[in-house]
Amino acid sequence: MRTATTIEATDDWPETVSFVTEAEKLGLDICYVAEAWGGEAPGALGYLAARTERLVLGSAVIQLATRTPVAIARAAITLSNMSEGRFILGLGPSGPQVIEGLHGVPFARPLSRMRETVEIVRQAATGEKISYSGREFQIPLPGGDGKPMRLSMRAEHDIPIYLATLSPKMLHLTGEIADGWLGTSFVPEGAKEAYFDHLDAGLAAAGRKRADLTICQGAEVAFAEDEDALRAMVAGRKKELAFSLGGMGSEKTNFYNNAYSRQGWADIAAQVRERWQSGDRDGAAGLVTDDMVLATTLIGTEDMVRARLRVWRDAGVDIVRFYPAGETLDAKLTNLGRAIDLVRDIEREPGRRLDSAGDPGWSGSSSEVPGL
Repeated sequence: MRTATTIEATDDWPETVSFVTEAEKLGLDICYVAEAWGGEAPGALGYLAARTERLVLGSAVIQLATRTPVAIARAAITLSNMSEGRFILGLGPSGPQVIEGLHGVPFARPLSRMRETVEIVRQAATGEKISYSGREFQIPLPGGDGKPMRLSMRAEHDIPIYLATLSPKMLHLTGEIADGWLGTSFVPEGAKEAYFDHLDAGLAAAGRKRADLTICQGAEVAFAEDEDALRAMVAGRKKELAFSLGGMGSEKTNFYNNAYSRQGWADIAAQVRERWQSGDRDGAAGLVTDDMVLATTLIGTEDMVRARLRVWRDAGVDIVRFYPAGETLDAKLTNLGRAIDLVRDIEREPGRRLDSAGDPGWSGSSSEVPGL
């Protein structure tokens, strides 16, 4: 497995840059920059390209409806060329709460918008004239004075396109057309039915194999030195998970809740969402179990985290995206460094493919974690 992290362009930009440059020294392979409802990704990525030498940089993600496909292509080509090929274009549909509520743009038909955007970006990167007739985009616009044009630059390096998708139809599309999948809300024990079956169906429809798609998954990583610390960590993460289940979306649309529901938690996910939407945030967090926190994060003792990383590897994860916990820069870098070292250790275990029950640490039930 390769290692990655994701940052946001925050107000404390000097500290963020320090984190990224130090992470490169620790041996991190990839750094993604998120947009969400904060800073935009391309500007931050351009700055980081100038401050790093080896680190691969990626957008995770550029939100589809906030830019035209050609604007996305121009940003991707610029970033790829200026970084000498150290760039991954990560795209995602986001959701109606952000796209309609913040940007004032309709969220309609994200599936066809995603397919067409990828096709136009790839066409633009070749340096040929851009001519496209689709359901969402017509280039040039019919009935006007426009004629097909080419960008005044072309991509000097391949630009891998990774898609951040969660719904079955979007996952199928990812298998069809993407170079990689930027996943989230990942529980390896339930990932086959929730994610991989849909990805594999898309791959098969395009005559591709799993090896043609890079699987990138992420989770928070933190290390507990004793049982009391572990118990506090688990308790402290319940509200964050409740926010994903109840607050990451509108009252009608929450792709994260749907994803967790497909992984075996439909009943509790529905209850958490109902509590959260009614304003009872503490009540929603109280419904989240220890098992859910441990299954969806990479937190625990060092042996526990090592065991879970093996499970992720054996589930088919190619890139593990760490969100290191910590109140200070040093704490975050310490957690990240320990996690990178564990991945290196695991990758030096030739031919060893064990599930969590064969390793020390958590094996699927909080009753087997001492003190929980």
